[in-house]
Parts: sequence; structure tokens; C-alpha cells
Amino acid sequence: MKTGIAALVLGYVLSQFYRAFLAVLTPVLTQDLGATPEVLADASGWWFLAFAAMQLPVGAALDRVGPRITASALLAVGALGAAIFATATGAGQIKLAMALIGAGCAPVLMASYYIFARVFSPAVFGTLAGVVIGIGSLGNIAASIPLSAAVEAMGWRATVWALAGVTAVVALAIFALVRDPDKVSHSQRGSVLDLLRIPALWPVFILMFVCYAPPAGIRGLWIGPWYRDVFGADAKAIGWVSLAMGLAMVAGNFAYGPMERVLNSRKWLNFGGNALLLACLLALGAMADREGWPTVALLMGVGFFGATFPMVMAHGRAFLPPHLVGRGVALINFFGIGAVGLMQMVTGRISKALTPAGDLLNSAPPSLPYAAIFWFYAALVAAGLLVYLFAQDRTD
Repeated sequence: MKTGIAALVLGYVLSQFYRAFLAVLTPVLTQDLGATPEVLADASGWWFLAFAAMQLPVGAALDRVGPRITASALLAVGALGAAIFATATGAGQIKLAMALIGAGCAPVLMASYYIFARVFSPAVFGTLAGVVIGIGSLGNIAASIPLSAAVEAMGWRATVWALAGVTAVVALAIFALVRDPDKVSHSQRGSVLDLLRIPALWPVFILMFVCYAPPAGIRGLWIGPWYRDVFGADAKAIGWVSLAMGLAMVAGNFAYGPMERVLNSRKWLNFGGNALLLACLLALGAMADREGWPTVALLMGVGFFGATFPMVMAHGRAFLPPHLVGRGVALINFFGIGAVGLMQMVTGRISKALTPAGDLLNSAPPSLPYAAIFWFYAALVAAGLLVYLFAQDRTD
């Protein structure tokens, strides 16, 4: 079981890498393919939307088929997507590749969570969930300085070809090493509709919808165009800032599990963390034209305080009936990942509308679209927190 979980964690490292690597590739994709920030926002959005669209079938497959086949087969599709990315000559191929990679990465985290929910004590679910995301966030770190160094040494196409090969190998490892938990008796039947009828889950869905989109969107895409357009940063400089934010995200994922045991509350831990995320986003909007450590520190704050994903998942997991665990964790994940995809496209439109162009807006600062994006994310989090105030607290 341990080696199988390790293989799934490697798959999740790749998932974290792929959702973040466009930020560092922004300069070379713009130069080679003419990809604008809006095009890259759409491509990133397609990754998340494809990932989200697969959650419901993934949840059903986990309950019926098991994590081994579900995760290995789809991750092989992700390897195909990476190969298409490596041969891309235009925006359409980049978007198709990102959609296939997103679909391929869709089951690996939920497969781990399914095993935790079925095999381990409910009391440690949140901690184990945080550890997997913390280790998986090494992929986020790899999509910073290591990626920029690889691109500089080999070129972006050779780098992505190598990633396609690694993805295929990990898919084979999952097939060979993962062992499915014993099946639950099918005397109890149910569906996603049964989950949607549980009132206690809805505030959790809403918080999941708003809490992951800001750190994922900023780290996965906007940090690159922002630093390039406003501060004239190259891929290496963007890589260093991305690394700092990625390390903060890793630290946050490891920190929330122990904090839950100290506070003995999931609701107020999630609420407090996201309130601090909101404060960082508001400050970033006000300081979008200022380069230096204060801005980097705020980005790290977004990464650290915005790492509530596993705790929100654990809060929702506490309300799931045993025979719907696979569908349940996938449905909660659907709200989180789907929101990132939608918000990437919305923020792409914000960027396009506010980017200075021509005589009409030639007096507008280049930081204007990015300040608006940060404030948009802040408004999203604030609305979600208002709903989450009505959540029912539950610990195991």
C-alpha cells in the first residue's frame, strides 16, 4: 500500500507542476508562438476545466473500479497531452494539450484521498491530505527555478518532451504498485444527487470554490505576466519569485494539519486562514506597481494562508457517507478546481480589458490589470467567507 501511495504522490507532483509551469514559460511561449497573456490564461483555464470536468466520472470510477486503473489510465492521457504540447506551433495546440494534461492529472490526488478515507482513521484524514499536497507541491517548486534552468539548457520543447516521458513512467508505476482497497458493499446505492442534498456540504462547496482559485491562479499564471510587464523580469527572475511563493505553499500545506489539532476546529481554522488570504490579496492590489521584498512577502502570504485546500476537503469529508466517499471527495474537488479554470478565463478577460493600448489608455499604468485581478480574487474570497460563516463545524 505504501509504495502505491508513493506512486500516486509522484503523480500529484506532476499535477502540481503542470498547473504552474505556464508562468515560467510565458516569455518563451510569447517569443516563439506569439502567445498573449489572454491566450495563456485560456490555456491554463482549460487545464483546470478539463480537470474539473473529470471529477464526477473519476469519483464514480473510484467507487466502482478502484484507484489503480482509474489513475494509471488517465495519467497516460496526460503524457499524450504533454507530447502534443512539445510539438505545438500555435495557441490551439497549447490549449488542447493543456486540456489533455488536466484530464490526465484529474484522478491522482482523489485516488490518494480515496485510499486514506477507506483504509485510515478519519481523525488523520486532514493531516494525511495535507502531507500529500505538501509533498506534491514540490512539483510547484520544480516549475520555478529548475524549470527555467532546464528551458535555458535544453529549450522548452525538449524539456516538455522529457516531462511527457516522466509522466508515462509514473502512470506505469501507478498501474504496477497501487493496490485497491476492499470494495464497499453495493447494498447501499447513491449518486452525486444524494450528496447535493446534504445541507452541511454546501458552505464547504462555496469555500472550496473561492479558496483555491487565488493561489492557484496567481502562482500558476499571473505571477509571470505581472513581473514581465510591470517590472521587466525575465524567466529566471520570474522563477525565483515563483520559487518563493511555491515554498510558502508547501509550508502552508504542512502547517494546517497540526493547527487543526491545536484549535480543535476545522471551520474556524479555514475561516481564519482565508481571512488572512483576503488581507494579502487586498494589499497586493494596492502594491501592484511596487517591486521588492514587500510584494514577494505578500505573494508568499497568499501561498501560505491560501493552503487551506486539504482542511476544507477534510471538513467536507466528515459529512460523507462511506459508500459515497469516492464521489464525495471528487465532488468537493470539482468545486475547487472548476473555480480555478473559470477564474483563469475571467481574469484573462480582465487583463485584456484593462491592458493599456492605443491613445485611449496610454496613460494607464501597466500594473492596472494586475491590481484589478488581485482585487477581483479578494472580492471572491470575501463573498465565500460570508457564506462559510453559516457552516456546521465538525471534527473526527
